[in-house]
Amino acid sequence: MELKGIHHVSALTANAKDNYSFYTEILGMRLVKKTVNQDDTSVYHLFYADEVGNPGTDLTFFEIPRAGTTYPGIGSISATSLRVKDDKALDYWKQRFTEYKVDHDEISTVNNRRIISFRDPEGQRLKLVSDETNNGVKGGTPWKKGPVPVEHAVIGLGPSHLTVKEPGPTIKVLTEVLSFTETDRYPSSISGQEDILVFSTGEGGTGAEVHLETRTDLPRERPGRGSVHHVAFRVEDELELQEWKKRLQAARLPNSGLVERYYFKSLYFREPNGILFELATDGPGFTTDEDPEHLGESLALPPYFEQDRERIEAKLKPLHTKRG
Repeated sequence: MELKGIHHVSALTANAKDNYSFYTEILGMRLVKKTVNQDDTSVYHLFYADEVGNPGTDLTFFEIPRAGTTYPGIGSISATSLRVKDDKALDYWKQRFTEYKVDHDEISTVNNRRIISFRDPEGQRLKLVSDETNNGVKGGTPWKKGPVPVEHAVIGLGPSHLTVKEPGPTIKVLTEVLSFTETDRYPSSISGQEDILVFSTGEGGTGAEVHLETRTDLPRERPGRGSVHHVAFRVEDELELQEWKKRLQAARLPNSGLVERYYFKSLYFREPNGILFELATDGPGFTTDEDPEHLGESLALPPYFEQDRERIEAKLKPLHTKRG
């Protein structure tokens, strides 16, 4: 068995309205699903992605209105990458970030790829990474009706950046359980720290990497608004997900068992440093219950919540996402 790459990344926001504005109007990603947190239906779960929400393109947010400040540290998914087509796109984004007063760094080269680091209004740690030299997992399909020219648009998720104090146990899970391979390393920007390790799965490339950073100078992260909740990896189908469950059990890693999310099926577990991993099936996808032309415009509820729609909608603040 081999994971196919990054499936999605889920983070926290304290304000769904402002979050929607930033990720659609400034980053130009498409809201492909406006639904609720299935573990707490009183709050939104928003999915931003490519044209139709292809696996490997979804950046999602749970709205936690009372979420406090994030204090960065170890035991965390400390940065999320978003892919763009080429180096030229980064020049466009640098100008766009300046125009919209987005907090950003200069364009730089990290691990032989051009990147630009930036933060959303809640401090979410993000990077745009160029696919100029990518030979691995292909990106998604840009949103043609978005505010960003398609040649510069976000086309999917890039490497997830993990930060830990003791890398050994995390490396063991990545390589011996999840079948990632260490493919590269590059120097840390922090003096006195070890090299950052690169692990790849499936076809490899920007859409199938985890970067593992060791930090001995930080406390454990205190998550809040702008922090990442979990990273999910791609599994072909439910049959394969069942086999992954058996593998986790054999490795004595406690897990959630298979969880029905309607748009995909999931399996959750924590690696020894406390970072939450999810394995998620590629299908059935976000067009299961909505016309592709109108994804994300209405509140979508899985069938098992539909009987409670009136009660659920009454607890949610209105979020107007209808386009056109």
